[in-house]
Amino acid sequence: MKKIILFSLLFFGILDLRAQQISFSDSTVISLITCSPGAEVYSKFGHTAVRLNDSKNGNDLVFNYGIFSFETESFYYKFIKGETDYQLGIYDTRYFLPEYAERNSMVWEQILNLTPVEKRNLIKLLLKNYEPENRTYRYNFVFDNCSTRPRDKIFASLDGYVKYQQTSTPKTFRQWVGNYVGTDTWLKFGIDLIFGMDADRVANVSESMFLPETLMFEFQSAQIISPSGQTRKLVTEKKILVNKKDLKEQEDSWLFKPTAIAILLLFLGVILTIWDNKKGKRHFKLFDTFILVATGIGGIIAFYLMFFSLHPLVKLNLNLLWLNPLNLIIAIMIWFKRFSIALFYYQIFNILLLISALVAFALSVQSFNIAAFPLIVLLLMRSTSWFALAKVKIHKTKKRLSRNQNYHNV
Repeated sequence: MKKIILFSLLFFGILDLRAQQISFSDSTVISLITCSPGAEVYSKFGHTAVRLNDSKNGNDLVFNYGIFSFETESFYYKFIKGETDYQLGIYDTRYFLPEYAERNSMVWEQILNLTPVEKRNLIKLLLKNYEPENRTYRYNFVFDNCSTRPRDKIFASLDGYVKYQQTSTPKTFRQWVGNYVGTDTWLKFGIDLIFGMDADRVANVSESMFLPETLMFEFQSAQIISPSGQTRKLVTEKKILVNKKDLKEQEDSWLFKPTAIAILLLFLGVILTIWDNKKGKRHFKLFDTFILVATGIGGIIAFYLMFFSLHPLVKLNLNLLWLNPLNLIIAIMIWFKRFSIALFYYQIFNILLLISALVAFALSVQSFNIAAFPLIVLLLMRSTSWFALAKVKIHKTKKRLSRNQNYHNV
C-alpha cells in the first residue's frame, strides 16, 4: 500500500510540473544524485539523477532519466528485443527521496562545481530534453541509460573537459555486472547464458560509468580542465540524503543455487547412464526430455538475442555450442523409433559441439558460468551414451537384415 501511495505522489508531481513554467536562478545548486541498488531485478544496479535546488524560486526538482512502464504495449517482447523506450521525468525532491527510503536504498548527493554559465547551459539542456518531443529515448543497458544520460548532459554543459583519476580497478562488463548480481545466483546464471564474447572486453573508465555507483566514485575525484589549462574539482561536497537501514538479507540455501542444481543433475545423469548401459537397450527418456527441453528453450533465447536483439554484449555467444535450439525437436524425436538413424547422426554433430564448448570453457575463449560446466558434461555424457547404444542397435539391425537377405537368397 505504501508503494502505491508513493507512486501516486510521484505521478501527480509530474502532472503539476507539466502545467507550470519551470525557471531557475543563477544561485541554483546542481548536484548528482546516486541511489544504491534495490532488491528488485530492475533496481539491482542502482540509479542516477540530477537535482536542481533553487531556493530563490522555490524549485527543488529531480531530473530522472529512468522512467518506464510495464504497461507499455508488448513491454516484455520489446525489452527482450532491446527496443525499450525510457523517458526523462521531473519530480519534486520531496516525492523522489521517500521512494528510495521505502526500498531501503542509500541516496548520496554530490554538489557539482559549476560556473553560472555552466549552470545555465545544463539547465537549458535538461529543460530542452524534457520537452515532449525529446524526453523519450531508446534505452541501452550499457551505453545509453539512466546513468550515462545525466553524465553526458553535465559534460556537454562544461567549459572544458573532465579528467578522471580512475579510482576503480578495470573490469570486464561481465565482471562489473557480476559485482551486483552475485557469483552463484540464478540472475547471474541467466545473464552469463545470454552474454557473449563482447561482455568479456575490459570496459574503459567512461564505459564503466553505466553503473551509477561507479559514476559517483569517478565524479568524486574528477577534475574539470578549462581551455586555459586551469583545473578545479568537479564535486565540491558529498553528503547522504537517505541512509540505509542495516537489515539482514536472507540468503538462499546453497542447495537451491545454480551450481548445486547442476551438480545434482550431473550426479543423477551418471547414475541413469550406468543403469542404461547395464540394460543395454534403452534410455531413461523422461530425464533426457527434461534436459533437452530446458537447454533447447535456453538456446532459442540465446539464439534470438544473438541474431535479432539490439541489446549490447549478447553477440558471438559461445553458449550456443551447448544450448542447442535443435534440442527441442530432439526431445520429441527420441520417443519415436523411426527417427533412430537421424538421432544417431545428430548425436555425432552434437558431441562435436559439446566438445567444442568444453574446449572454449577450458581456454577461456568466453567466460562461462561455473554452473554450465556440469551441464555440458552431463549433455556430453548422455549424447555419447545415446550414440553408443544407437550404434549397437544399428549394427544388430544390419546384421539381422543381412541374415534375412541370405536366408531369402538360399
